[in-house]
Amino acid sequence: MPLLKRKFLLPIVALVAPAVLLANSTAPLTYTLDASASNVSAKVPFFGLSSKTATFPKMEGTVRIVPGQPERALIDVTFDATAIKAPDSVTLERLRGEKFFWVEKYPQVRFVGRSLKLTSPTRGTVSGELTARGVTQPQVLDVTFDTDPLTTARGKPVSFTGTTTIDRRKYGMKSYQLIVGNKVDIRLRARMLPR
Repeated sequence: MPLLKRKFLLPIVALVAPAVLLANSTAPLTYTLDASASNVSAKVPFFGLSSKTATFPKMEGTVRIVPGQPERALIDVTFDATAIKAPDSVTLERLRGEKFFWVEKYPQVRFVGRSLKLTSPTRGTVSGELTARGVTQPQVLDVTFDTDPLTTARGKPVSFTGTTTIDRRKYGMKSYQLIVGNKVDIRLRARMLPR
């Protein structure tokens, strides 16, 4: 390359390169939920002496994280309520029925988190809405990432655990209150694959 051309191009490269790097560092990181390595469970007290846990083995979702701007994060996860599993057939029938999830009419449960607030590089809360049985309520998910999601190399999977407690009565599930507790502990374990 002629010396004159090099002298002309070097200043341009010096100006453009940082801009390109900055744009790449702030571009949203988008992930798809790896359903085969993810699960969600819902545990509820039973007779005040023990508990029963139901699981949702089928789910799908996406996660978007903006480096440097975690408040713009979006977590959108949908669970197939028709695929719910329970420890026994009686509990399963009740959970699928009209008094609980009513899966014939409401086949999905969905959580949409609209803001991530980090309290450490790997811990924080996600504020959003949970929709179950046709009712949407604000809900906060406590999350713990396996690694810092804002510094994880692009192209690498990210995993996290999310927990929250809901009052089932707020979602229209008011039956069997003398037998089944009203507070339900929900735990989501998710593995996210880069898109």
